[in-house]
Amino acid sequence: MSESSNQAQPLENLTTRIVNRNLALNEQGLLRKRTNLVLDPSQSNYFEVDALPYVNFSSNDYLGLSTSVEVVDALHQGAKDYGVGSTASPLVVGYTEAHVKLEKALCDVTGHEAALLFCSGFSANNALMKTLFESHDVVVADKFIHASIIDGIQDSGATLKRFTHNDVDSAKSYFDRFNPRALITESVFSMDGDVAPLAELSALCQQNNAWLIVDDAHGFGVIGEDGFGVTRLADEVKVDAQLVTFGKALGGQGAAILGSRELIDFLVANARHYIYSTALSPASAAAVFTALTVIEKQPELRERLNDNISYFRAQCAKNNIELTGSLTAIQPIILGDSAKTMAVAQRLKEHGFWLGAIRPPTVPQGSARLRLTLNTNHCHQDISALVNVLADILNND
Repeated sequence: MSESSNQAQPLENLTTRIVNRNLALNEQGLLRKRTNLVLDPSQSNYFEVDALPYVNFSSNDYLGLSTSVEVVDALHQGAKDYGVGSTASPLVVGYTEAHVKLEKALCDVTGHEAALLFCSGFSANNALMKTLFESHDVVVADKFIHASIIDGIQDSGATLKRFTHNDVDSAKSYFDRFNPRALITESVFSMDGDVAPLAELSALCQQNNAWLIVDDAHGFGVIGEDGFGVTRLADEVKVDAQLVTFGKALGGQGAAILGSRELIDFLVANARHYIYSTALSPASAAAVFTALTVIEKQPELRERLNDNISYFRAQCAKNNIELTGSLTAIQPIILGDSAKTMAVAQRLKEHGFWLGAIRPPTVPQGSARLRLTLNTNHCHQDISALVNVLADILNND
C-alpha cells in the first residue's frame, strides 16, 4: 500500500454536508420548514398565512387558555410584578416567589410532594432521564414514547427496551427478562390520542419494585378528576415521577417534573439542564398558576371540549370517515401513504382548513396520518364544514 493511500481522507466540509442532507430530505419530501402565521388573539382558532385565512385544527391549546382573558392578564401582571425574564439560573437568583407559588399549586392538584420547573417539556423529560438513570440500568418504555425521553435515556447510557404500544403483556415480558428500574409511558399519546392502561402498568411496577414514570403532557388539564392528570384518575395509579407541560391544555409555556421530595432535591443538585439554564420566566409561572385556577373553577371548558370531540366523531361516522378509537382531543385520520397524506392536507388548506400531516419517521412506516386536534373554542359549524370537505376529498380520491 502506498504512503499516499494510507493517509486519512479529508473531512467533508460542514457546509457541503448540510447542503447535501437538505437536498436529500427535500427529495424525500421530509425537509421540515416553518410557517409564518399572522394571528388575531381575539379569534383563537383562526390565522392567516400569506394573506390567506385558515381554521386551525392543529393546536394543542385544548382548553383555549392561551387567549383566556384571565391568563393573559396574569402574564401581564406577572411581568409588571417580577419583570419579563428570570435573569439567572434557579440556583443563582432566578428562583422567585412566582416559581414557588406555582410549584406548590401543582403539588396541591396532583398530590405529589415536590415539583421542579423547566422552560420546556423536552428539557424536563431529557433532564429527568439523563439524570436519573445510569449505564447499568435497564428501562422499559412504551414503543410510542416521545423523542425527548428516548434522547434522555440514550444520553444516560441506560439500556432501553420498548414494549408493544399499550400492551401490558408485552411490558410484563420485559420485566420477566430484564428486571428494569422503571417503566415509562405517556398518559395520552401525542400522535394517536389513545390513553395508556395506567392502572395495569402501575400494578405491574408495584409488583416488581420499579418506578412508573408518566409523561402527562397531553393529559394534564383534560383527564383525571377536575382535569388534573394521571394521579387523579384512580387511587390505584401510583406515579413516581410525572411530567406536565404548560404549553398544551394550560395555554402557557414551560413544564414541571413532579415527584417525591427526595427526587426533586436530587434533580436540583444534579440535573444539568436545570443547573445551567436561565429559569422559567416568573411572569410565565404566574400565568400558569392562573391557568390552574381557571381549570379548577371552569369545568365547562372541559365539557365543551368533550362535546366537540363527540360531535366530530359523530359527523365522521355519518360521512364514513374511518377514525381510530381515540376519545381525546387528538383525532388521527390514518391514511397510510405519505404522499397521499400530504396531498389531502394540501387540498384541505385550499379549502381553508389547517391540519397536521404526520409522516415517518415521526410515526411508524405505513401509518402516515392527518393529526387533527380539537379544542374548547371550536364551533360545530367549523367542525361540520371540515368533515364535509374531508369526506368529499377522500371519497373522490
